[in-house]
Amino acid sequence: MKQPTHTEHLMQACIEACSHCHQVCLQTAMNHCLNTGGKHVEAEHFRLMMNCAEICQTSANFQLSSSNFSHRLCEICAEVCEACAADCEKIGGMDECVEACEKCAESCRKMASAKH
Repeated sequence: MKQPTHTEHLMQACIEACSHCHQVCLQTAMNHCLNTGGKHVEAEHFRLMMNCAEICQTSANFQLSSSNFSHRLCEICAEVCEACAADCEKIGGMDECVEACEKCAESCRKMASAKH
């Protein structure tokens, strides 16, 4: 059985980070933010959280299907995750979401710059 390559390891880690971030953002938005109200449900913040959950799910799907576009999508995913992490940190009370977004952004940056 052949050993996974460095890029395959990076991709597996990225798929896991994207899937985790999707779950955390969606759960945080639909539960914590909706229940807390105020700044947590302002349109710009809530939209960003939903966009982040969606791009993370899509990024994982592209990688799982070995899409030729997955590296480019990872670059966009990293940008959205960084924006979401910053916004969640600014509003406060969403440390798990901040952590998941930062980890996903870091993993996506590695995938975006990996050799195709």
